[in-house]
Amino acid sequence: MKKKKTDLESRFWSGRSKLSPVPLLEAFFQFHDLATAKERLSRIIAYAVRGKARISKDPSVVFHFHQSLRSFILAGYGMRKKSGKWLVRTLPGQGSALELGSLSKEEYRDPVLVFRKAFQEYRPEQFLDFLAEIVYFSLGTFNHVPEGNIVGPYLHLCKMLDAARLIVERRVQEGKGQ
Repeated sequence: MKKKKTDLESRFWSGRSKLSPVPLLEAFFQFHDLATAKERLSRIIAYAVRGKARISKDPSVVFHFHQSLRSFILAGYGMRKKSGKWLVRTLPGQGSALELGSLSKEEYRDPVLVFRKAFQEYRPEQFLDFLAEIVYFSLGTFNHVPEGNIVGPYLHLCKMLDAARLIVERRVQEGKGQ
């Protein structure tokens, strides 16, 4: 019996469809470096909670980022089962704060743990709804702000970005034979 592959909806932003989770993460970081992705996400959140202000510069960039983050979330959901593959036994240099980013030492050793924790707390649909809501409120001027918890999904998404970057880096190192 054939396994049914989940559509990660990457054809809209990357031009390629039918990517599996790890190649999709690589494609995501080809379009958005980690610092830019986190800064753009923070800016979208900031404008969403302001209410009377909106992102007026390049809404197409925000839409493109929204589409790629949707695929990123779906890929992350697929990643949650790949435990131990990118596991590191020892931390180089005792894992300084700059190396760890927003990850704990345990999450740095096994970055898939971040995805597992995030999707235990929130379903993928909740992340996608959160993303749609903050983008919607950041691109328009409204008298009200997003309802519900936006801090939890935001923090998990930031950690998932750090973990995904770590997975991509370790895959590249693995491919070079290091």
